[in-house]
Amino acid sequence: MKNNLKFGTKAIHAGVSPDPSTGAIMTPIFQTSTYVQASPGQHKGFEYSRTQNPTRQALEQNIAALENGKYGLAFASGLAAIDAIIKLLKPGDEVISTNDLYGGSYRIFTKVFQDFGIRFHFTGMNNPNEVKNLVNGNTKLIWAETPTNPMMNVIDIAAISEIAKAHNILLAVDNTFATPYLQNPLDLGADIVMHSVTKYLGGHSDVIMGAIVVNDESLYERLAFLQNSCGGVPGPQDAFLVLRGIKTLHLRMDRHCKNGEQIARFLAGHNRVDKVYWPGFKDHPGYEIATRQMRNYGGMISFTLKDDSQESAFKVLEKFRLFSLAESLGGVESLCGHPASMTHAAIPKEGRLKVGLKDSLIRLSVGVEDGDDLVDDISQALQK
Repeated sequence: MKNNLKFGTKAIHAGVSPDPSTGAIMTPIFQTSTYVQASPGQHKGFEYSRTQNPTRQALEQNIAALENGKYGLAFASGLAAIDAIIKLLKPGDEVISTNDLYGGSYRIFTKVFQDFGIRFHFTGMNNPNEVKNLVNGNTKLIWAETPTNPMMNVIDIAAISEIAKAHNILLAVDNTFATPYLQNPLDLGADIVMHSVTKYLGGHSDVIMGAIVVNDESLYERLAFLQNSCGGVPGPQDAFLVLRGIKTLHLRMDRHCKNGEQIARFLAGHNRVDKVYWPGFKDHPGYEIATRQMRNYGGMISFTLKDDSQESAFKVLEKFRLFSLAESLGGVESLCGHPASMTHAAIPKEGRLKVGLKDSLIRLSVGVEDGDDLVDDISQALQK
């Protein structure tokens, strides 16, 4: 397939072809654990479904094409994908990570891999010099997340990539919030792109999955070895559901972005709201970078209340009618959450406060419902 196809066309067609046995336009669900061989070692490219599965393979090729990458790997969850990336390292290696990141990423770094002798440094990446100052001979990986979860900070991927390449360090970017429709880190110099496919790529809150995309063949082979050897792979049913979800990714993201802007501007003018974190505001510290490296500003928003207390945040969250109080994000339905007690509870309070994650912070995953209805729901929830 041509590499110059537009995104919407790739979302529907990349990596996918009609089933040769039936002509089925949708990739079949190859619900099998093993494959018959004519003679030992003589097979049709598939031996065992932990190693390869045709449905998963189609999805991996599709996601790779969306990220303008050569190789894709699907995992049982976003954390399983992160697990594989950190297993590229060995005891004594060091990682520089943004200090404003998903709580699950922080937990696996500090509560799992740190015990195996890998050292993690957390810093604000708004200023690339902060990253450069932490680089030493043991630094083997830089972990960036942009926009960040939940403070919506924007990291200059190209600038961090320059630092990484100058010191022969891998740069991995969690692209979950932006999706490949809004941002392509490989094009900006990243070595690895990671997605929690559970979120926008799946898009319908019915799948748990992760993915990695790379361009370097040797790096792909190392990650594929880990994928197979450690076994954190998704099943074919989930791969099928994500392939179906991706076909409307561009359409959904356009609506997420439109609704996100409407709600961000409404919140910015509300008398109970203190700060609104959304990179589409011109006074957002990362606005210029976001405008340069993203195609739109997304549907994720966080905000704090002037009455900065957990109790006030809980009262607002409990009053929502259309926004459902739940973990996760990126589905067609709107969700709300309290990061300090939910998604980021694994991060110590002093660490949360250091990056601005206050007790009253509410995170919104703006869905694809009618924007006016969502604004009305927020309005009534904010009423005292």
